[in-house]
Amino acid sequence: MYDLFLIYFNGSTRYYTFIGFAQILIAILLLIPRTVVLGAILYFPIILNICVLAYATRFEGTRITTFMLLANLFLLCWHYEHLKFLFLSKKSSTKQLGNDTPISDKFPFIFFTIVVSILIGVIIINQHLFDIRPGNAMIECMNGCPGNKSPNACEIFCNCIHEHGYPLKECLKSYTETIAISK
Repeated sequence: MYDLFLIYFNGSTRYYTFIGFAQILIAILLLIPRTVVLGAILYFPIILNICVLAYATRFEGTRITTFMLLANLFLLCWHYEHLKFLFLSKKSSTKQLGNDTPISDKFPFIFFTIVVSILIGVIIINQHLFDIRPGNAMIECMNGCPGNKSPNACEIFCNCIHEHGYPLKECLKSYTETIAISK
């Protein structure tokens, strides 16, 4: 099933074209102050989809797509006042309309601290998440072999992906088998 999924997406240029045009339109919406919230709402499912695909295929851009997803989430949190009607019931939202309590001066500092902490966490987790990544080209894959715990298994994996064109699942299986044999 996973292989059919990859074959479908590798051959579907219309899907990528649609995503590209949608991202350009959303970028324009994000640049206009009146439409920032609409742009952030529309961008969320797109970047979530890209992020999940990047992790599922062990793509090299997982850290970048994660940062983009987090930036979108932080933007949505920043504009919570405009979005709270989506999450609160009608009764509770009308009660809060009259509540004009000022936001603490500490909020931007706390928000910034949380954002930086999460970004550092993403960098550290992504560094150790996958033992091996296929990369976008043979040279990119082979660049990870010298630091790998089993350079021979890494080379077999890279050949499996880039030279023979086997699915990621099969190549990962041969990679783990080669490591088990070499121990």
